[in-house]
Amino acid sequence: MNKSHKLAAIVGAALVVGIPAAYFGVTQAAAPPAAPPGPFTFFITSKGPGKGGDLGGIAGADAHCQSLAASANGGTRTWRAYLSAQAAGGQPAVNARDRIGTGPWYNSKGELIAQNVADLHGDAVRDRNQVNKQFALNEKGEVVNGRGDMPNRHDILTGSQYDGRAWPAGANDTTCRNWTSSAADGSATVGHHDRSGGGNTSWNQAHPSRGCSQENLIATGGDGLLYCFAIN
Repeated sequence: MNKSHKLAAIVGAALVVGIPAAYFGVTQAAAPPAAPPGPFTFFITSKGPGKGGDLGGIAGADAHCQSLAASANGGTRTWRAYLSAQAAGGQPAVNARDRIGTGPWYNSKGELIAQNVADLHGDAVRDRNQVNKQFALNEKGEVVNGRGDMPNRHDILTGSQYDGRAWPAGANDTTCRNWTSSAADGSATVGHHDRSGGGNTSWNQAHPSRGCSQENLIATGGDGLLYCFAIN
């Protein structure tokens, strides 16, 4: 056994009994530094406007995101609600995926949610994102109630298909009349932020709501909550 092999054997034995390698003049490579936290650019609203599917249109939903972000020291960024709208009244459809910027997005603790729009929606492969109960926090950094919690609030309003686009014109109401209705009838597509419930694990297209009133949204496991993304 040569000198270097003997030293390695001695150091290895010493480590087993708790003698640090530095005692023998041997230094160990330092672990690479952890990645710094990212900027706050994503959250689930801690509360909805309180009028069911009537958000004041997409503009009203954006304003709600902006207000809550400002309360959490994120007001210097421009925020958008992740919502689609169906073509109606001569107005073209609006796709949620087209209005949230390009990413990357991080939660209020600086943890990565998704790198870009393609990863968020799984354009090439299954979605590669961290929209789940552990990471999809509200603007206060709190976990949002999911399936099994009381009350369950995992239904998040989106009005979107899996790919983040609006439903075709002429389809059933999937946006509570483009986010202007709080009636008992009508419906809105919701996602499950906790990826659980009803055999559907989609974060943006789990099922239609029972109606558009606040009471109906609550009855199906929601509270009129929104996903908010910063576009800058």
